[in-house]
Amino acid sequence: MLERVFAELGPWNWMVLGFALLTLEILTPGVFMLWIGLAALIVGALSLMFWSAGFWVWQVQILVFLALALVCAFAGKKIMSGRGSASDQPLLNRRGDQLIGRTATLTEPITDGRGRIKIGDTTWRVSGPDLPAGTKVRVKAAADLDLELVVEPV
Repeated sequence: MLERVFAELGPWNWMVLGFALLTLEILTPGVFMLWIGLAALIVGALSLMFWSAGFWVWQVQILVFLALALVCAFAGKKIMSGRGSASDQPLLNRRGDQLIGRTATLTEPITDGRGRIKIGDTTWRVSGPDLPAGTKVRVKAAADLDLELVVEPV
């Protein structure tokens, strides 16, 4: 049955599949269907050239499609990964790193290496040497995924 479908549609079955995958790419997020659709279109173009050749049976077409889908997916990943550009605001979503160098007063003493400070309207966990509440400290680093600040006495 599958062989009959391929024989009746000819090389256009790959074109239809390619455009269907490209349409799915537009309707769904991500850029994965783009590369598989491109592979299907390439196999469709090859099928237009080699349709009457004896070696271009449907099994070979599927193998070529699978190989091209892999190649296109890896090439697409390579192309898309190189598109990242340097941000003009590298600390935008790294709130703890934005606070490095700021000074504040301890609201809770640092005991056993842990305490709290208030900067702006946010209370932050801090780590550093044991200090009493009310001591002025400077933020020298952000630790634990920006959830804790490392401080030193001023």
